[in-house]
Amino acid sequence: MEKRWIRKPAPDAAPVRHLADALRVNEAIVRLLCQRQVCTFEEARAYFRPDLSQLPDPLLMRDMDRAVDRLVRALHAGERVLVFGDYDVDGTTSVALVYSYLCRFFGPERIEYYIPDRYKEGYGVSEAGIDYAQAEGYQLIIALDCGVKSVDKVAYANERGVDFIICDHHLPGAELPAAVAVLDPKRADCPYPFKELSGCGVGFKLMQAFTEHQGLPTAELHELLDLVAVSIAADIVPIYGENRILAYHGLRLLNDRARRQRPGFDALRELAGLQTTDLNISSLVFGFSPRINAAGRMGDAKRAVAMLLADSAEQAKEKAGVVDKTNQERRGFDTSITKEALAMIEDDEVLRTASSTVLFKEGWHKGVVGIVASRCLDKYYRPTIILTESNGKATGSARSVVGFDVHQAIEECAELLDQYGGHMYAAGLTLPVENVPAFRAKFEQIVAGRIRPEQLIPPVEIDCTVQLSDITPSFYRLLSQMEPFGPGNPNPVFASEQVYATPDSVRIVGNSHLKLALTQDGHRSVDAIGFGLGDYYDRIRQGQPFSVCYTVEINEYRGTKTLQLRVKDIRWEK
Repeated sequence: MEKRWIRKPAPDAAPVRHLADALRVNEAIVRLLCQRQVCTFEEARAYFRPDLSQLPDPLLMRDMDRAVDRLVRALHAGERVLVFGDYDVDGTTSVALVYSYLCRFFGPERIEYYIPDRYKEGYGVSEAGIDYAQAEGYQLIIALDCGVKSVDKVAYANERGVDFIICDHHLPGAELPAAVAVLDPKRADCPYPFKELSGCGVGFKLMQAFTEHQGLPTAELHELLDLVAVSIAADIVPIYGENRILAYHGLRLLNDRARRQRPGFDALRELAGLQTTDLNISSLVFGFSPRINAAGRMGDAKRAVAMLLADSAEQAKEKAGVVDKTNQERRGFDTSITKEALAMIEDDEVLRTASSTVLFKEGWHKGVVGIVASRCLDKYYRPTIILTESNGKATGSARSVVGFDVHQAIEECAELLDQYGGHMYAAGLTLPVENVPAFRAKFEQIVAGRIRPEQLIPPVEIDCTVQLSDITPSFYRLLSQMEPFGPGNPNPVFASEQVYATPDSVRIVGNSHLKLALTQDGHRSVDAIGFGLGDYYDRIRQGQPFSVCYTVEINEYRGTKTLQLRVKDIRWEK
Protein backbone atom coordinates (compact mmCIF):
# COMPACT_ATOMS: atom_id res chain seq x y z
CA MET A 1 0.00 0.00 0.00
CA GLU A 2 1.22 3.49 -0.86
CA LYS A 3 2.37 5.46 2.18
CA ARG A 4 2.32 9.18 2.86
CA TRP A 5 5.66 10.57 4.04
CA ILE A 6 5.17 13.36 6.58
CA ARG A 7 8.34 15.17 7.55
CA LYS A 8 8.13 16.76 10.98
CA PRO A 9 9.02 20.45 11.07
CA ALA A 10 12.64 21.15 11.96
CA PRO A 11 12.99 22.74 15.41
CA ASP A 12 14.25 26.29 15.74
CA ALA A 13 18.01 26.54 15.35
CA ALA A 14 18.68 28.52 18.55
CA PRO A 15 17.48 25.93 21.09
CA VAL A 16 19.16 23.17 19.07
CA ARG A 17 22.51 24.98 19.29
CA HIS A 18 22.01 25.74 22.99
CA LEU A 19 21.15 22.13 23.86
CA ALA A 20 23.92 20.73 21.62
CA ASP A 21 26.46 22.86 23.50
CA ALA A 22 25.09 21.65 26.84
CA LEU A 23 24.86 17.94 26.01
CA ARG A 24 27.73 17.57 23.49
CA VAL A 25 25.99 14.80 21.54
CA ASN A 26 25.15 14.14 17.88
CA GLU A 27 23.08 17.03 16.50
CA ALA A 28 20.45 14.65 15.11
CA ILE A 29 19.77 13.49 18.69
CA VAL A 30 19.44 17.11 19.80
CA ARG A 31 16.96 17.83 17.00
CA LEU A 32 14.89 14.84 18.11
CA LEU A 33 14.82 16.12 21.68
CA CYS A 34 13.77 19.62 20.66
CA GLN A 35 10.99 18.18 18.48
CA ARG A 36 9.73 16.48 21.66
CA GLN A 37 9.75 19.77 23.56
CA VAL A 38 12.95 18.83 25.44
CA CYS A 39 14.93 22.00 24.84
CA THR A 40 16.95 22.74 28.00
CA PHE A 41 19.57 20.85 29.96
CA GLU A 42 17.15 20.47 32.90
CA GLU A 43 14.41 19.11 30.64
CA ALA A 44 16.89 16.71 29.06
CA ARG A 45 18.03 15.47 32.47
CA ALA A 46 14.40 14.81 33.51
CA TYR A 47 13.72 13.14 30.14
CA PHE A 48 16.72 10.81 30.22
CA ARG A 49 16.39 10.05 33.94
CA PRO A 50 12.65 9.89 34.76
CA ASP A 51 12.25 10.02 38.55
CA LEU A 52 9.29 8.92 40.63
CA SER A 53 9.65 12.12 42.65
CA GLN A 54 8.33 13.91 39.53
CA LEU A 55 4.89 12.24 39.84
CA PRO A 56 2.07 14.75 40.46
CA ASP A 57 0.33 14.81 43.82
CA PRO A 58 -2.59 12.33 43.61
CA LEU A 59 -4.77 14.67 45.70
CA LEU A 60 -4.87 17.03 42.72
CA MET A 61 -7.34 14.59 41.16
CA ARG A 62 -10.98 15.54 41.74
CA ASP A 63 -12.64 13.36 44.42
CA MET A 64 -9.36 11.75 45.49
CA ASP A 65 -9.76 12.99 49.07
CA ARG A 66 -13.27 11.50 49.19
CA ALA A 67 -12.04 8.19 47.76
CA VAL A 68 -9.26 7.89 50.33
CA ASP A 69 -11.58 8.84 53.20
CA ARG A 70 -14.08 6.15 52.14
CA LEU A 71 -11.35 3.53 51.75
CA VAL A 72 -9.88 4.33 55.16
CA ARG A 73 -13.37 4.19 56.72
CA ALA A 74 -13.89 0.74 55.19
CA LEU A 75 -10.55 -0.38 56.59
CA HIS A 76 -11.25 0.78 60.15
CA ALA A 77 -14.94 -0.27 60.17
CA GLY A 78 -14.19 -3.87 59.22
CA GLU A 79 -16.09 -3.57 55.91
CA ARG A 80 -15.56 -5.87 52.96
CA VAL A 81 -14.30 -4.51 49.61
CA LEU A 82 -14.87 -5.88 46.10
CA VAL A 83 -12.30 -4.89 43.45
CA PHE A 84 -14.18 -4.80 40.12
CA GLY A 85 -12.35 -4.48 36.79
CA ASP A 86 -12.77 -4.70 33.04
CA TYR A 87 -11.77 -7.92 31.27
CA ASP A 88 -8.99 -6.48 29.06
CA VAL A 89 -5.30 -6.03 29.91
CA ASP A 90 -5.79 -2.60 31.47
CA GLY A 91 -8.65 -3.88 33.61
CA THR A 92 -6.97 -7.10 34.75
CA THR A 93 -3.66 -5.40 35.59
CA SER A 94 -5.64 -2.74 37.49
CA VAL A 95 -7.40 -5.40 39.52
CA ALA A 96 -4.14 -7.27 40.21
CA LEU A 97 -2.48 -4.05 41.43
CA VAL A 98 -5.27 -2.75 43.68
CA TYR A 99 -6.27 -6.17 45.03
CA SER A 100 -2.71 -7.29 45.84
CA TYR A 101 -1.85 -3.97 47.50
CA LEU A 102 -5.01 -3.65 49.60
CA CYS A 103 -4.86 -7.32 50.57
CA ARG A 104 -1.96 -6.37 52.85
CA PHE A 105 -4.29 -4.13 54.85
CA PHE A 106 -7.71 -5.81 54.60
CA GLY A 107 -6.59 -9.43 54.54
CA PRO A 108 -7.89 -11.98 52.01
CA GLU A 109 -11.07 -12.59 54.01
CA ARG A 110 -12.24 -8.98 53.57
CA ILE A 111 -11.30 -8.30 49.95
CA GLU A 112 -12.03 -10.10 46.69
CA TYR A 113 -11.84 -9.32 42.98
CA TYR A 114 -14.54 -9.62 40.35
CA ILE A 115 -14.26 -9.55 36.54
CA PRO A 116 -17.57 -9.50 34.60
CA ASP A 117 -18.27 -12.21 32.05
CA ARG A 118 -17.83 -10.57 28.65
CA TYR A 119 -20.73 -12.48 27.14
CA LYS A 120 -23.23 -12.71 29.99
CA GLU A 121 -22.67 -9.28 31.57
CA GLY A 122 -21.07 -7.18 28.83
CA TYR A 123 -18.64 -4.31 29.27
CA GLY A 124 -18.28 -2.35 32.48
CA VAL A 125 -20.18 -2.31 35.75
CA SER A 126 -22.94 -4.94 35.77
CA GLU A 127 -26.05 -5.56 37.83
CA ALA A 128 -24.85 -9.14 38.31
CA GLY A 129 -21.66 -7.84 39.92
CA ILE A 130 -23.61 -5.52 42.21
CA ASP A 131 -25.99 -8.33 43.16
CA TYR A 132 -22.99 -10.50 43.98
CA ALA A 133 -21.49 -7.76 46.16
CA GLN A 134 -24.75 -7.31 48.07
CA ALA A 135 -25.27 -11.05 48.54
CA GLU A 136 -21.72 -11.58 49.83
CA GLY A 137 -21.75 -8.59 52.17
CA TYR A 138 -19.42 -6.23 50.31
CA GLN A 139 -20.20 -2.63 51.28
CA LEU A 140 -17.72 -0.99 48.89
CA ILE A 141 -16.87 -1.64 45.22
CA ILE A 142 -13.75 -0.15 43.63
CA ALA A 143 -14.39 -0.09 39.86
CA LEU A 144 -11.27 -0.01 37.71
CA ASP A 145 -10.96 0.92 34.01
CA CYS A 146 -14.75 1.28 33.81
CA GLY A 147 -17.70 2.96 35.49
CA VAL A 148 -17.55 6.61 34.46
CA LYS A 149 -20.68 6.16 32.33
CA SER A 150 -22.42 3.68 34.65
CA VAL A 151 -25.01 6.15 35.95
CA ASP A 152 -27.87 3.64 36.15
CA LYS A 153 -25.71 0.83 37.60
CA VAL A 154 -24.33 3.02 40.39
CA ALA A 155 -27.88 4.18 41.19
CA TYR A 156 -28.86 0.49 41.34
CA ALA A 157 -25.98 -0.12 43.81
CA ASN A 158 -26.91 2.89 45.93
CA GLU A 159 -30.43 1.51 46.35
CA ARG A 160 -28.88 -1.67 47.72
CA GLY A 161 -26.49 0.00 50.13
CA VAL A 162 -23.33 -0.67 48.11
CA ASP A 163 -20.94 2.28 47.66
CA PHE A 164 -18.73 2.87 44.61
CA ILE A 165 -15.30 4.38 44.08
CA ILE A 166 -14.78 4.68 40.33
CA CYS A 167 -11.25 4.73 38.83
CA ASP A 168 -11.62 5.32 35.09
CA HIS A 169 -9.82 7.09 32.25
CA HIS A 170 -12.47 7.08 29.54
CA LEU A 171 -14.37 10.17 28.47
CA PRO A 172 -17.32 10.81 30.82
CA GLY A 173 -20.85 11.33 29.57
CA ALA A 174 -23.02 14.37 30.26
CA GLU A 175 -23.89 13.00 33.73
CA LEU A 176 -21.49 11.45 36.24
CA PRO A 177 -22.55 8.45 38.35
CA ALA A 178 -23.61 9.24 41.93
CA ALA A 179 -20.61 7.38 43.37
CA VAL A 180 -18.76 8.28 46.55
CA ALA A 181 -15.88 9.30 44.28
CA VAL A 182 -15.38 9.42 40.51
CA LEU A 183 -11.65 9.48 39.78
CA ASP A 184 -11.10 10.30 36.12
CA PRO A 185 -8.56 12.89 34.92
CA LYS A 186 -10.74 13.42 31.82
CA ARG A 187 -13.55 14.88 33.95
CA ALA A 188 -14.13 18.45 32.77
CA ASP A 189 -13.87 19.67 36.36
CA CYS A 190 -10.74 17.68 37.24
CA PRO A 191 -7.61 19.84 37.71
CA TYR A 192 -5.20 16.90 37.62
CA PRO A 193 -2.31 18.01 35.36
CA PHE A 194 -1.87 14.75 33.41
CA LYS A 195 -4.95 13.59 31.52
CA GLU A 196 -3.72 10.45 29.76
CA LEU A 197 -3.31 7.86 32.52
CA SER A 198 -4.32 4.26 31.84
CA GLY A 199 -7.07 2.75 33.98
CA CYS A 200 -4.36 0.97 35.95
CA GLY A 201 -2.59 4.31 36.29
CA VAL A 202 -5.68 5.82 37.95
CA GLY A 203 -5.83 2.81 40.29
CA PHE A 204 -2.17 3.37 41.10
CA LYS A 205 -2.88 7.03 41.97
CA LEU A 206 -5.59 5.92 44.40
CA MET A 207 -3.13 3.53 46.06
CA GLN A 208 -0.50 6.30 46.11
CA ALA A 209 -2.91 8.68 47.87
CA PHE A 210 -3.93 5.94 50.33
CA THR A 211 -0.26 5.18 51.08
CA GLU A 212 0.54 8.83 51.72
CA HIS A 213 -2.55 9.26 53.91
CA GLN A 214 -1.46 6.30 56.03
CA GLY A 215 2.08 7.69 56.30
CA LEU A 216 3.58 4.54 54.77
CA PRO A 217 6.78 4.16 52.72
CA THR A 218 6.17 3.92 48.97
CA ALA A 219 8.66 1.16 48.16
CA GLU A 220 6.10 -1.69 48.30
CA LEU A 221 3.68 0.23 46.08
CA HIS A 222 6.41 1.01 43.55
CA GLU A 223 7.08 -2.75 43.29
CA LEU A 224 3.75 -2.95 41.44
CA LEU A 225 4.78 -0.63 38.60
CA ASP A 226 5.43 -3.64 36.37
CA LEU A 227 1.65 -3.99 36.17
CA VAL A 228 1.26 -0.30 35.31
CA ALA A 229 3.85 -0.57 32.52
CA VAL A 230 1.97 -3.49 30.94
CA SER A 231 -1.31 -1.55 31.11
CA ILE A 232 0.29 1.51 29.48
CA ALA A 233 1.64 -0.61 26.64
CA ALA A 234 -1.57 -2.57 26.07
CA ASP A 235 -3.97 0.37 26.23
CA ILE A 236 -1.88 2.45 23.78
CA VAL A 237 -1.94 5.56 25.95
CA PRO A 238 0.66 8.25 25.14
CA ILE A 239 4.08 7.68 26.68
CA TYR A 240 5.03 11.15 27.78
CA GLY A 241 4.71 13.01 31.07
CA GLU A 242 3.59 10.83 33.96
CA ASN A 243 3.03 7.76 31.76
CA ARG A 244 6.66 7.86 30.65
CA ILE A 245 7.87 7.93 34.26
CA LEU A 246 5.59 5.03 35.23
CA ALA A 247 6.48 2.98 32.13
CA TYR A 248 10.22 3.64 32.56
CA HIS A 249 10.26 2.36 36.14
CA GLY A 250 7.87 -0.50 35.38
CA LEU A 251 10.16 -1.70 32.60
CA ARG A 252 13.17 -1.42 34.92
CA LEU A 253 11.40 -3.80 37.31
CA LEU A 254 10.55 -6.21 34.50
CA ASN A 255 14.16 -6.22 33.27
CA ASP A 256 15.88 -6.35 36.65
CA ARG A 257 17.27 -9.89 36.70
CA ALA A 258 18.52 -9.48 40.29
CA ARG A 259 15.06 -8.98 41.85
CA ARG A 260 12.38 -11.59 42.32
CA GLN A 261 10.27 -11.26 39.22
CA ARG A 262 6.48 -11.59 39.15
CA PRO A 263 6.06 -15.32 38.37
CA GLY A 264 3.14 -14.62 36.02
CA PHE A 265 5.22 -12.28 33.88
CA ASP A 266 8.14 -14.72 33.95
CA ALA A 267 5.84 -17.40 32.59
CA LEU A 268 4.51 -15.08 29.87
CA ARG A 269 8.04 -14.12 28.95
CA GLU A 270 8.92 -17.77 28.40
CA LEU A 271 5.80 -18.45 26.33
CA ALA A 272 6.54 -15.39 24.16
CA GLY A 273 10.20 -16.43 23.67
CA LEU A 274 11.49 -13.26 25.34
CA GLN A 275 13.68 -14.81 28.07
CA THR A 276 17.01 -13.54 26.72
CA THR A 277 16.06 -10.01 25.64
CA ASP A 278 15.12 -6.91 27.59
CA LEU A 279 11.43 -6.13 27.43
CA ASN A 280 10.24 -2.87 25.89
CA ILE A 281 6.83 -1.40 25.10
CA SER A 282 6.67 -3.24 21.78
CA SER A 283 7.42 -6.66 23.29
CA LEU A 284 4.74 -6.05 25.94
CA VAL A 285 2.23 -5.13 23.22
CA PHE A 286 2.96 -8.16 21.03
CA GLY A 287 4.23 -10.70 23.57
CA PHE A 288 2.17 -10.12 26.72
CA SER A 289 -1.03 -8.31 25.72
CA PRO A 290 -2.58 -10.87 23.34
CA ARG A 291 -2.18 -13.66 25.89
CA ILE A 292 -3.65 -11.66 28.78
CA ASN A 293 -6.45 -10.32 26.60
CA ALA A 294 -7.33 -13.78 25.30
CA ALA A 295 -8.59 -14.87 28.72
CA GLY A 296 -11.34 -12.23 28.56
CA ARG A 297 -11.97 -12.56 24.84
CA MET A 298 -12.43 -16.33 24.85
CA GLY A 299 -13.55 -17.19 28.37
CA ASP A 300 -12.94 -16.10 31.95
CA ALA A 301 -10.66 -13.08 32.50
CA LYS A 302 -10.26 -14.10 36.16
CA ARG A 303 -7.71 -16.60 34.86
CA ALA A 304 -5.51 -13.72 33.74
CA VAL A 305 -5.74 -12.05 37.16
CA ALA A 306 -4.93 -15.38 38.87
CA MET A 307 -1.83 -15.67 36.68
CA LEU A 308 -0.73 -12.13 37.55
CA LEU A 309 -1.20 -12.84 41.27
CA ALA A 310 0.46 -16.28 41.28
CA ASP A 311 2.96 -16.71 44.12
CA SER A 312 5.08 -19.51 42.67
CA ALA A 313 6.65 -20.32 39.31
CA GLU A 314 4.76 -23.63 39.18
CA GLN A 315 1.39 -21.98 39.77
CA ALA A 316 2.18 -19.19 37.30
CA LYS A 317 3.23 -21.64 34.57
CA GLU A 318 0.01 -23.59 35.03
CA LYS A 319 -2.13 -20.43 34.82
CA ALA A 320 -0.09 -19.00 31.93
CA GLY A 321 -0.38 -22.28 30.04
CA VAL A 322 -4.18 -22.04 30.20
CA VAL A 323 -4.06 -18.40 29.11
CA ASP A 324 -1.70 -19.26 26.23
CA LYS A 325 -3.93 -22.12 25.06
CA THR A 326 -6.83 -19.68 25.07
CA ASN A 327 -4.74 -17.29 22.99
CA GLN A 328 -4.07 -20.05 20.44
CA GLU A 329 -7.82 -20.63 20.17
CA ARG A 330 -8.27 -16.87 19.71
CA ARG A 331 -5.74 -16.89 16.87
CA GLY A 332 -7.74 -19.53 15.04
CA PHE A 333 -10.94 -17.48 15.22
CA ASP A 334 -9.01 -14.32 14.36
CA THR A 335 -7.51 -15.83 11.19
CA SER A 336 -10.70 -17.38 9.85
CA ILE A 337 -12.93 -14.39 10.57
CA THR A 338 -10.39 -11.97 9.08
CA LYS A 339 -10.38 -14.01 5.86
CA GLU A 340 -14.18 -13.88 5.75
CA ALA A 341 -14.28 -10.15 6.43
CA LEU A 342 -11.69 -9.30 3.77
CA ALA A 343 -13.54 -11.50 1.26
CA MET A 344 -16.79 -9.65 2.02
CA ILE A 345 -15.08 -6.35 1.16
CA GLU A 346 -13.28 -7.63 -1.92
CA ASP A 347 -16.44 -9.20 -3.36
CA ASP A 348 -18.62 -6.11 -2.96
CA GLU A 349 -18.01 -3.05 -5.16
CA VAL A 350 -19.81 -0.72 -2.73
CA LEU A 351 -17.82 -1.92 0.28
CA ARG A 352 -14.56 -1.91 -1.69
CA THR A 353 -14.88 1.73 -2.74
CA ALA A 354 -16.44 3.15 0.45
CA SER A 355 -14.76 5.58 2.83
CA SER A 356 -15.49 3.29 5.78
CA THR A 357 -15.98 -0.39 6.53
CA VAL A 358 -18.97 -1.67 8.53
CA LEU A 359 -19.41 -5.46 8.46
CA PHE A 360 -21.90 -7.65 10.34
CA LYS A 361 -22.23 -11.42 10.54
CA GLU A 362 -24.14 -13.34 13.18
CA GLY A 363 -21.74 -16.20 13.77
CA TRP A 364 -18.52 -14.29 14.31
CA HIS A 365 -16.86 -14.67 17.70
CA LYS A 366 -17.46 -11.57 19.79
CA GLY A 367 -14.06 -11.85 21.45
CA VAL A 368 -12.01 -11.18 18.31
CA VAL A 369 -14.01 -8.54 16.42
CA GLY A 370 -11.67 -5.77 17.63
CA ILE A 371 -8.66 -7.66 16.29
CA VAL A 372 -10.45 -8.31 12.99
CA ALA A 373 -11.26 -4.59 12.74
CA SER A 374 -7.54 -3.84 13.11
CA ARG A 375 -6.65 -6.40 10.43
CA CYS A 376 -9.19 -4.92 7.99
CA LEU A 377 -7.87 -1.44 8.73
CA ASP A 378 -4.35 -2.64 7.91
CA LYS A 379 -5.58 -3.81 4.49
CA TYR A 380 -8.09 -1.05 3.62
CA TYR A 381 -6.83 1.90 5.61
CA ARG A 382 -10.12 3.56 6.67
CA PRO A 383 -12.43 3.74 9.75
CA THR A 384 -13.65 0.21 10.39
CA ILE A 385 -16.40 -1.39 12.47
CA ILE A 386 -16.85 -5.16 12.82
CA LEU A 387 -20.15 -6.38 14.33
CA THR A 388 -21.49 -9.75 15.39
CA GLU A 389 -24.67 -10.95 17.10
CA SER A 390 -24.70 -11.39 20.89
CA ASN A 391 -27.74 -11.78 23.12
CA GLY A 392 -30.03 -10.70 20.30
CA LYS A 393 -28.08 -7.49 19.58
CA ALA A 394 -25.43 -6.42 17.08
CA THR A 395 -22.30 -5.65 19.03
CA GLY A 396 -18.73 -4.96 18.03
CA SER A 397 -15.63 -2.84 17.88
CA ALA A 398 -14.38 0.14 15.88
CA ARG A 399 -10.86 1.13 14.87
CA SER A 400 -9.79 4.31 13.12
CA VAL A 401 -7.09 5.91 11.03
CA VAL A 402 -4.72 8.65 12.15
CA GLY A 403 -6.53 11.93 12.75
CA PHE A 404 -10.12 10.67 12.48
CA ASP A 405 -12.25 10.51 15.65
CA VAL A 406 -14.28 7.32 15.27
CA HIS A 407 -15.88 7.76 18.72
CA GLN A 408 -17.34 11.10 17.67
CA ALA A 409 -18.63 9.64 14.38
CA ILE A 410 -20.34 6.82 16.29
CA GLU A 411 -21.78 9.32 18.76
CA GLU A 412 -23.48 11.12 15.88
CA CYS A 413 -25.35 7.87 15.17
CA ALA A 414 -26.52 7.59 18.80
CA GLU A 415 -30.23 7.43 17.94
CA LEU A 416 -29.57 4.06 16.25
CA LEU A 417 -27.53 2.63 19.15
CA ASP A 418 -28.24 1.08 22.53
CA GLN A 419 -24.82 1.99 23.93
CA TYR A 420 -21.30 2.97 22.88
CA GLY A 421 -18.04 4.19 24.37
CA GLY A 422 -14.32 4.39 23.85
CA HIS A 423 -11.62 6.64 22.46
CA MET A 424 -10.74 8.59 19.32
CA TYR A 425 -9.16 5.53 17.66
CA ALA A 426 -11.00 2.60 19.28
CA ALA A 427 -14.58 2.21 20.44
CA GLY A 428 -17.25 -0.36 21.20
CA LEU A 429 -20.96 -0.25 20.37
CA THR A 430 -24.21 -2.21 20.65
CA LEU A 431 -27.36 -1.72 18.58
CA PRO A 432 -30.50 -3.57 17.49
CA VAL A 433 -29.72 -5.97 14.63
CA GLU A 434 -32.43 -4.37 12.48
CA ASN A 435 -30.61 -1.01 12.76
CA VAL A 436 -27.38 -2.27 11.19
CA PRO A 437 -28.18 -1.22 7.58
CA ALA A 438 -29.26 2.27 8.68
CA PHE A 439 -26.22 2.59 10.92
CA ARG A 440 -23.89 1.49 8.11
CA ALA A 441 -25.38 4.10 5.77
CA LYS A 442 -25.25 6.94 8.30
CA PHE A 443 -21.75 6.10 9.50
CA GLU A 444 -20.50 6.03 5.90
CA GLN A 445 -22.19 9.38 5.22
CA ILE A 446 -20.48 10.94 8.25
CA VAL A 447 -17.06 9.51 7.41
CA ALA A 448 -17.27 10.35 3.70
CA GLY A 449 -18.30 13.92 4.48
CA ARG A 450 -15.57 14.55 7.02
CA ILE A 451 -12.48 12.49 6.27
CA ARG A 452 -9.81 14.12 4.11
CA PRO A 453 -8.46 12.12 1.13
CA GLU A 454 -4.93 12.09 2.56
CA GLN A 455 -6.24 10.50 5.79
CA LEU A 456 -7.02 7.37 3.77
CA ILE A 457 -3.31 6.92 2.97
CA PRO A 458 -1.23 5.41 5.80
CA PRO A 459 1.23 8.02 7.09
CA VAL A 460 4.88 7.55 7.93
CA GLU A 461 6.08 10.39 10.16
CA ILE A 462 9.77 11.14 9.62
CA ASP A 463 11.65 12.89 12.41
CA CYS A 464 14.66 14.03 10.41
CA THR A 465 16.94 13.28 7.46
CA VAL A 466 20.39 11.91 8.28
CA GLN A 467 23.38 10.46 6.48
CA LEU A 468 23.88 6.73 6.80
CA SER A 469 27.32 7.52 8.18
CA ASP A 470 25.56 8.99 11.26
CA ILE A 471 24.14 5.57 12.14
CA THR A 472 26.81 4.16 14.45
CA PRO A 473 26.77 2.04 17.62
CA SER A 474 27.30 5.18 19.75
CA PHE A 475 24.38 6.88 17.94
CA TYR A 476 22.19 3.85 18.75
CA ARG A 477 23.22 3.91 22.41
CA LEU A 478 22.03 7.51 22.67
CA LEU A 479 18.79 6.64 20.88
CA SER A 480 18.10 3.76 23.26
CA GLN A 481 18.28 6.17 26.21
CA MET A 482 15.19 7.89 24.77
CA GLU A 483 13.09 4.80 25.53
CA PRO A 484 10.47 3.74 26.39
CA PHE A 485 9.10 4.41 22.93
CA GLY A 486 5.41 4.42 22.12
CA PRO A 487 2.60 6.85 21.28
CA GLY A 488 3.66 10.36 22.26
CA ASN A 489 7.33 9.34 22.33
CA PRO A 490 7.67 7.25 19.17
CA ASN A 491 10.74 5.36 18.07
CA PRO A 492 12.47 7.96 15.85
CA VAL A 493 12.06 7.46 12.11
CA PHE A 494 14.92 8.69 9.93
CA ALA A 495 15.16 9.24 6.19
CA SER A 496 18.26 8.94 4.05
CA GLU A 497 18.40 10.00 0.40
CA GLN A 498 20.37 8.82 -2.62
CA VAL A 499 21.13 5.41 -1.14
CA TYR A 500 21.95 2.18 -2.98
CA ALA A 501 21.82 -1.48 -2.13
CA THR A 502 25.28 -3.02 -2.16
CA PRO A 503 25.78 -5.60 -4.94
CA ASP A 504 24.61 -9.12 -4.09
CA SER A 505 23.15 -8.07 -0.71
CA VAL A 506 19.54 -7.99 -1.89
CA ARG A 507 17.50 -11.09 -1.17
CA ILE A 508 14.01 -12.21 -0.16
CA VAL A 509 13.58 -13.89 3.21
CA GLY A 510 10.44 -15.44 4.66
CA ASN A 511 8.56 -15.18 1.31
CA SER A 512 7.92 -11.42 1.35
CA HIS A 513 10.61 -9.66 3.42
CA LEU A 514 13.44 -7.68 1.86
CA LYS A 515 16.97 -8.14 3.24
CA LEU A 516 19.73 -5.86 1.97
CA ALA A 517 22.70 -3.68 2.89
CA LEU A 518 22.52 0.06 2.20
CA THR A 519 25.30 2.42 1.29
CA GLN A 520 25.52 6.15 0.55
CA ASP A 521 28.31 8.25 -1.01
CA GLY A 522 30.61 5.26 -1.04
CA HIS A 523 30.68 4.97 2.75
CA ARG A 524 30.39 1.73 4.73
CA SER A 525 27.19 -0.26 4.34
CA VAL A 526 24.50 -0.79 6.97
CA ASP A 527 22.36 -3.93 7.16
CA ALA A 528 18.62 -3.40 6.65
CA ILE A 529 15.39 -5.38 6.55
CA GLY A 530 11.99 -4.38 5.20
CA PHE A 531 9.11 -6.57 6.37
CA GLY A 532 6.56 -7.12 3.61
CA LEU A 533 8.62 -5.07 1.12
CA GLY A 534 9.64 -7.96 -1.14
CA ASP A 535 7.91 -6.33 -4.14
CA TYR A 536 10.77 -3.84 -4.32
CA TYR A 537 13.32 -6.61 -4.98
CA ASP A 538 13.57 -6.39 -8.79
CA ARG A 539 13.90 -2.63 -9.02
CA ILE A 540 16.45 -2.39 -6.23
CA ARG A 541 18.54 -5.10 -7.91
CA GLN A 542 18.75 -2.84 -10.98
CA GLY A 543 20.97 -0.47 -9.00
CA GLN A 544 18.74 2.60 -9.02
CA PRO A 545 19.19 5.12 -6.18
CA PHE A 546 16.29 5.60 -3.77
CA SER A 547 15.24 7.27 -0.54
CA VAL A 548 14.50 5.15 2.47
CA CYS A 549 12.86 5.76 5.85
CA TYR A 550 13.61 3.51 8.80
CA THR A 551 14.08 2.98 12.51
CA VAL A 552 17.35 1.80 14.04
CA GLU A 553 17.59 -1.42 16.03
CA ILE A 554 19.91 -4.18 17.15
CA ASN A 555 19.57 -7.54 15.41
CA GLU A 556 20.70 -10.57 17.42
CA TYR A 557 21.50 -13.73 15.47
CA ARG A 558 23.22 -16.74 16.98
CA GLY A 559 24.53 -14.67 19.85
CA THR A 560 25.96 -11.91 17.64
CA LYS A 561 24.47 -8.41 17.86
CA THR A 562 24.66 -6.05 14.87
CA LEU A 563 23.19 -2.68 14.01
CA GLN A 564 20.24 -2.91 11.62
CA LEU A 565 17.82 -0.55 9.92
CA ARG A 566 14.17 -1.58 9.93
CA VAL A 567 12.89 -0.13 6.65
CA LYS A 568 9.37 1.32 6.77
CA ASP A 569 9.13 2.53 3.16
CA ILE A 570 11.10 3.17 -0.04
CA ARG A 571 10.77 5.95 -2.60
CA TRP A 572 12.49 6.18 -5.94
CA GLU A 573 14.60 9.22 -6.67
CA LYS A 574 13.18 11.44 -9.41
